[in-house]
Amino acid sequence: MTARVVRAVGGQNLSLLLALGLLVVVVGSQRPAFFLPINLVNIGVAVSLLGLVALAQTVTVISGGLDISVGAVVGVASVAAAIGAAAGTVAGVALGVAAGAAAGLINGALIRFGRVNAVITTLATFSAFQGVTFILAGGEAIGVRTPGFLALGAGRVLGVPVPLAVLVVAVVVFHVVLRYTDLGRNVYAIGGNTSAAWLAGVRVNRYTTGIYLVAGVVAGIAGVLLTARSGAGVADSGAPNLSLQSIAAVLLGGCALAGGRGTVAGTVLGVLLLGVLQNGLVLLDVPRFYQFVAQGTLLVVAVMIQEYRGGRRSRPAAAGGWP
Repeated sequence: MTARVVRAVGGQNLSLLLALGLLVVVVGSQRPAFFLPINLVNIGVAVSLLGLVALAQTVTVISGGLDISVGAVVGVASVAAAIGAAAGTVAGVALGVAAGAAAGLINGALIRFGRVNAVITTLATFSAFQGVTFILAGGEAIGVRTPGFLALGAGRVLGVPVPLAVLVVAVVVFHVVLRYTDLGRNVYAIGGNTSAAWLAGVRVNRYTTGIYLVAGVVAGIAGVLLTARSGAGVADSGAPNLSLQSIAAVLLGGCALAGGRGTVAGTVLGVLLLGVLQNGLVLLDVPRFYQFVAQGTLLVVAVMIQEYRGGRRSRPAAAGGWP
């Protein structure tokens, strides 16, 4: 029975569930207020933006890529949404998502036609997109007063905060597409062995462009929600931290940097682990600087785990293995 449960849940996900449970017990024992419904809802809302960005990052990592610029794309979309919101809710949402899509398309086109490594490309566009964000905002926050637009950040759907509801819908969509469709299988195939996928008839170049376009659209949605929650389009939206957290979440969730492996469920658990950790550190009055140290440490641990698991998979089957 135990072995069946482990197979169904997955060893990586089970480890994350145990770590998450342990973290909840430790924080809750020190600060009982952690279990208050309002705090649990706050955690869900707080991780909604990271969750969206991490979902986009999941697809790019599974395909063998990496999007370092995703945090900066959220910033561009946030400012664009604030500018558009002056003309109405629809205009704000449309302009924010369009800005994210344009940024994602630029990433995909540079990687496809420029044949530049994804890490180098998105590292360069990270800086470029941040510059564009400051130019659009003029170095200042752009306030939003459109009630309908602000409702996207403060409103509820069936009692669930809108940002959290959007994340839940996105999780379901990404899970279904990756696990049950040819599109998802092809993404895994590209990440597992690009040459083999191409020989099998998968249009790798088109998929590469499409993957980064989707990542940009999702980051654009996150940017819209960020502006709606904060009531302003802010140029300095924490882009470096958001990019770092999204990478940490997908690696904690079991995605392999080499590509070809990862799940939406694992990413969600990685996001929750980061969210509970951050909330717990705040409740425990840990200085913000130490929170950055904790997040960085988690990222290093996640990479070490991936390297260890990858090393074990690559060991020869002969008796004795590697020394």
